[in-house]
Amino acid sequence: MKTHKTASSTFLNILFRFGEKHRLKFAFPDSRNDFFYPSLFQRSQVKDYRPGMCFNVICNHMRFNAPEVAKLLPMDTSYITILRDPAELFESSFHYFGRLVPFTWKIPGDDKLTEFLHDPHYYFDPEGFNSFYLKNLLFFDFGQDNTLELDDPRVEKGIKFIIGRFQLVMLVEYFEESLILLKDALCWDMDDLLFFKLNARKGSTVSKLTPELRARALEWNAIDWKLYQHFNQTFWKKVDAYGRQRMAEDVAELKRQNAEMASICIEGGRAVEAGSIQETAMQPWQPIGEKSIMGYNLKKNVDKAHRKLCRKMLMPELQYLTELGVNLWITKLWGHVRDIINW
Repeated sequence: MKTHKTASSTFLNILFRFGEKHRLKFAFPDSRNDFFYPSLFQRSQVKDYRPGMCFNVICNHMRFNAPEVAKLLPMDTSYITILRDPAELFESSFHYFGRLVPFTWKIPGDDKLTEFLHDPHYYFDPEGFNSFYLKNLLFFDFGQDNTLELDDPRVEKGIKFIIGRFQLVMLVEYFEESLILLKDALCWDMDDLLFFKLNARKGSTVSKLTPELRARALEWNAIDWKLYQHFNQTFWKKVDAYGRQRMAEDVAELKRQNAEMASICIEGGRAVEAGSIQETAMQPWQPIGEKSIMGYNLKKNVDKAHRKLCRKMLMPELQYLTELGVNLWITKLWGHVRDIINW
């Protein structure tokens, strides 16, 4: 279950490579890179869907709709998702999606995030276009009502539903530990977990939240904070069950192998700003109005044994989807329109 602004593009790359390696059958969206988000998922949105079809993996952005998802997958399917500290997620979402939410256009000043958090009820319009991006986005992604008051009984019911459905809830802040738990749950190999951080922002565009702003962001996203706190507790219970020392050793080994792959694959060994990415095929999708998402340059002389893996590990999500056979004409059309109007 691909949530927003939670390193899920990095995780998707891992799943794509695993699926290709084992020739698994993906349920992909048709004509775009999500399942007509923010509408609730319907199985008819799946590319080339016919009644009775069964798939191994579904992982593109959707607004979760459990009965519809279940009709596409085997009974013993593992349901996995990933969460992020809601204050950090809100900052990221405000930066990435803010210009797509019309009520933000009237917020005065250069620091719109701070201005909004000082009086969110004044600016927020629950009926406004795309408003869900800026309040309890995680809860919304799970198909729930993100505008409920925290003490509304439907909040507890929604959280219990998520607890009952998802076997593993990963945490962005402990991404390597999360992957080790995934490996243990699904009987994967360490090689299956190798990754480079995709869709990351350059540091100069990240607003550092003061303690006061962080508290305001958590209060504004109180449902997401309650959800995160619950799964933060269960996460560490899983780590304890796995063994803290064993976990530390496995995380160190994963980091060692990732560093080794970076030295083999990446020119300069690190991510670069969009303007410095040499290959068009390696350009990530950018938020409206800026080029804040970083990417990579593939080394010129990668040995034959690693060339294919390096390219796959560095490939942005949209390009990888295209390579897997998804026709993204709606997404690409929107990209061309943005280029024409310089937005």
